[in-house]
Amino acid sequence: MKIAVIGSTHAGTAAVKNMADLYPEAEVTVYERNDNVSFLSCGLALYVGGVVEDPQGLFYSSPEQLKSLGVTMKMQHDVENIDTINKTITAKNLVTGKTFEDSYDKLVMTTGSWPVTPPIEGIDLENILLAKNYNQANTIIERSKDARHVTVVGAGYIGVELVEAFEKAGKKVTLIDGADRILNKYLDQEFTTLVEEDFQSRGITLAMNETVQRFYGADGRVQKVITNESEIETDLVIMCVGFRPSTDLLKGKVDMLDNGAIKVDEYMRTSHPDILAAGDCCAVKYNPTGGHAYIPLATNAVRMGTLAARNLMEPVQKHVGTQGTSGLHIYDLNMASTGLTETSAKLLDVHVKSFTIEDFHRPGFMPTSEKVMLKVTINPETREILGAQVISKADVTQSINTMSVCIQTGMTIDELAYTDFFFQPHFNQPWNFLNKAGLEAQRQEPVRSPQFV
Repeated sequence: MKIAVIGSTHAGTAAVKNMADLYPEAEVTVYERNDNVSFLSCGLALYVGGVVEDPQGLFYSSPEQLKSLGVTMKMQHDVENIDTINKTITAKNLVTGKTFEDSYDKLVMTTGSWPVTPPIEGIDLENILLAKNYNQANTIIERSKDARHVTVVGAGYIGVELVEAFEKAGKKVTLIDGADRILNKYLDQEFTTLVEEDFQSRGITLAMNETVQRFYGADGRVQKVITNESEIETDLVIMCVGFRPSTDLLKGKVDMLDNGAIKVDEYMRTSHPDILAAGDCCAVKYNPTGGHAYIPLATNAVRMGTLAARNLMEPVQKHVGTQGTSGLHIYDLNMASTGLTETSAKLLDVHVKSFTIEDFHRPGFMPTSEKVMLKVTINPETREILGAQVISKADVTQSINTMSVCIQTGMTIDELAYTDFFFQPHFNQPWNFLNKAGLEAQRQEPVRSPQFV
């Protein structure tokens, strides 16, 4: 059996490692454009900021390691066409320029995603950079050495982390986003306001509700970012406006969402019987709504890649779906979210109700005790938990992993109120703040016995 894997970052690497173990007699071939595999792009800002000194720590595998498993690694190879009828691949060796054809019995698409590059006038000027892979990270580090003013376009996770890294390096930093606040895809306004205030207190300029109209430069190098509201003189621009699935090879050949994300079933199978897909190129079941959603996260990718391998020959292990759980550490603040926020629910036209509590993470008699803000979103009809957000100077982000499980298993806010959590003064309070969110929901809307409803 010949198995072709296209792309080898998170999903591809996980798939290949499992295939080598599960199908030792199979001929597994990986096609990868880059000269490396498994780069943890979520650590990119830490590398740029010097927190990670040895970049090799951002790779959890290598072409050599995968080769040792008996896998054929076609590094620096670009797949130009897939013939899904005859089950052939046309690929180009980017080093020699040679093009050739190969065949497969099973194909696993793990092509990932690529940064969105809007068609803005001047975007090809020098020192306008993308932030996704290892080579781009090295370019950012090199170009930022002499930069005095760095402009980051896009206030998602990577953009916000890069802002912190550049400010700590002594740069003047401007953050631009077309939305009215930062991190709006992950947290509601009462949470993002805390981060914005922290940024502004450190001299970071926030240009929210602004869209880039064009870039201006001289001698081929960027000098100004011109938005609908202002002109910003700058030495370096980092584009972080989002990601799009890299799925052009299968366009019109398998079912996709409108944004090009490949739709897969619970076994990672596409609409084509011999093609599976995993990772950032895919849309997957989103448990808070039950529909497909595009959520490019490394955690989703490694799970999906593992399942693609396990289900390659026959469906044996279902994907349980995702809640889009993620976390972030910015300066002194720790934050995390899972499932629906009020903002995302409104965009999806889902009716929700939320309960917010403010508490201290451990008793006041301890030497220190930090404030915690937790918000839980529920279905007001069934009272099932649909989402949660937390922020604190204390690291209580693991509570959001607990809330992720609550969403996945269909727990109600009333059950959360009395869930058994341990108490130890070093870590928490007798009533855990998760319990207190449930108790607050019952205080606002007392539970009534069915016989009296």
